[in-house]
Amino acid sequence: MRLVVLVSAICLMATAVRADRQMENLSRGIVAVPRPEGGVFVGWRLFGTDPDTIAFNVYRRSADGTAVKVNREPVTEATCFVDDAAADATGLSYHVRTVSDGVEGPASREVAAWRQDYVEIPLQAIDGYRPGDASVADLDGDGELEIVLHQISRPRDNGTAGVTGAPVFDAYEMDGTLLWRINLGRNIREGEHYSQFMVYDLDGDGRAEVACKTADGGVDGVGTPIGDPDKDWRTLQPGSTRDGRILDGPEYLTVFDGATGRALATTEYVPTRDPIDGWGGIGGNAGNDSYGNRCDRFLACVAYLDGERPSLVTCRGVYGRIAIVAWDWRDGRLDRRWVFDSGISHPPYDDASPYSGMGGHSLGVGDVDGDGRDEIVYQAMVVDDDGTGLYSTGLRHGDAMHLADIDPDRPGLEVFTVQENEDDVERFQTPGAALRDASTGEILWSHSPMVDVPAGLAADIDPTHRGLESWGGPGGVRDARGNEIGGQPREVDWCIWWDGDPLRELLSPGRDWGATRRFASGSRRPMAPQGATRISKWNWTTGRSDPLFQCEATGVPRGPALLGDIAGDWREEMLLVAPGGGALRLYTTTIPTTHRLVTLLHDPQYRLGLAWQNVVYNKPPHPSFYLGDGMPQPPRSAIRLVGDGEAPVSHRRD
Repeated sequence: MRLVVLVSAICLMATAVRADRQMENLSRGIVAVPRPEGGVFVGWRLFGTDPDTIAFNVYRRSADGTAVKVNREPVTEATCFVDDAAADATGLSYHVRTVSDGVEGPASREVAAWRQDYVEIPLQAIDGYRPGDASVADLDGDGELEIVLHQISRPRDNGTAGVTGAPVFDAYEMDGTLLWRINLGRNIREGEHYSQFMVYDLDGDGRAEVACKTADGGVDGVGTPIGDPDKDWRTLQPGSTRDGRILDGPEYLTVFDGATGRALATTEYVPTRDPIDGWGGIGGNAGNDSYGNRCDRFLACVAYLDGERPSLVTCRGVYGRIAIVAWDWRDGRLDRRWVFDSGISHPPYDDASPYSGMGGHSLGVGDVDGDGRDEIVYQAMVVDDDGTGLYSTGLRHGDAMHLADIDPDRPGLEVFTVQENEDDVERFQTPGAALRDASTGEILWSHSPMVDVPAGLAADIDPTHRGLESWGGPGGVRDARGNEIGGQPREVDWCIWWDGDPLRELLSPGRDWGATRRFASGSRRPMAPQGATRISKWNWTTGRSDPLFQCEATGVPRGPALLGDIAGDWREEMLLVAPGGGALRLYTTTIPTTHRLVTLLHDPQYRLGLAWQNVVYNKPPHPSFYLGDGMPQPPRSAIRLVGDGEAPVSHRRD
């Protein structure tokens, strides 16, 4: 039987490499940053379509226009270089040239050196608003990433009544040039559960689109209204649990042009909110409501459901009924691909679908079954690429999950989740945390039954134990097999690849603007501003976090505005909010590395994780392969690049 299963898995993997996935064709993404120790750190991307033998020469141009090569031998060990001869970065710019068989290729785009350890992106402020989550993509097809920023005014959690501001989305070039502004209007409530926005090239024309839920009264990036601009569907009943909610009126889904913000297509949002009391179930506190709490909890993502082209996926429902809808944006048409719906159930939910109540406040996308097509990992359940349920674990609702190759000695991916055990804990005996096989749902290990665990993280932070470590809830850090190996870090939400080794570092984003935090009791209380953002290295010998980097910029309520491989080599950057909120700041590492990896943006699972990071309770992205201590050279994804970047357009694995 084991041999049959192994042969089947090999056949599935062989099928998976036949299709090339459409991906962004980007520039080299060069960064040149002055180092505290002196000199200038230069980093750039290795593309997923570059040959393995490619090398690079690094050139510095001074203010007088003179360009000189700063490396003696072609750079082959990594895609970074420290220019020790540069005493001051002022007036300097850098570019690289590829070297193949001793012959130089054309120059990459040239970039100016940063003046300090970050680049500042000024924002067009809106009175009464503050920066929120961000996303990046090539909006105009020039091979460079632009920023889409959610601007926030008076947000509310679904469990709280009250009138909010209207959600606003801005698009910025990296120099702060405002490309467009979309105002979703008064008929979209502001809050982290309401306005999930996907920024991705959905049709393969080399320019990303922006997609989100819309309503009457919205205005696109060129000033055109969406729906009826005069309608006000808000329930205005001060003192009522319905006050400020939008429980009537049409709901839309709109695809916007990334370059201009113009609405390209608007259709009915599926499914509708009705019946409002039809979204309860056994997840979370196993309750229900008729005032719009559960019916208006949304998630979204992008997935390669056919293995080649991305589809938009919109989701409604978490604690009970769960509806997931796939859409294709092709040739100027927005077509529905499939609908998954766990269905309506009522107390005591004995007739509920096994997929009901299994959602969480984040999700994941990846090819969990090895067939070359993506599945939607929806906390405690998985929906297959064709819209049918793949499996449900019965673990119920939780606030954190991580899809990654957590145990590299097992085939395939694993999922680490924490569970919110609030009510009916004796009935369900749900563990507080669990690791499962991503393809089958088999629980590999679990702990803390009937304990409400509010947060959890999976990252390789200890090289003395194989694979990724996991922690959250009672006990300490656990290795990939579930063995407790020591005390756990205080950092339990964010991790980042920052220094030169494959271990992931720990991130504590500074917080501001009255961010909230959920305590074990389930209550939410305002937090005072928490100063600096810190990156620390877990010291597995002392059981403490040792500081590596600190800055005065802060995150948004759930973490950085964005964290991921945004520029430079394969390490990750932080997009944070400058003091005062009038600008964003992009920070990157200046620590050299000897590890040479393809940009994580050319690993489809990681790239999709960056796209859905803004969804509800933001989480760090994970690649489809094991990236940690003792890792082998990772396989390259079979990708086909579209757009006007600087890379060869395709790469196929043998």
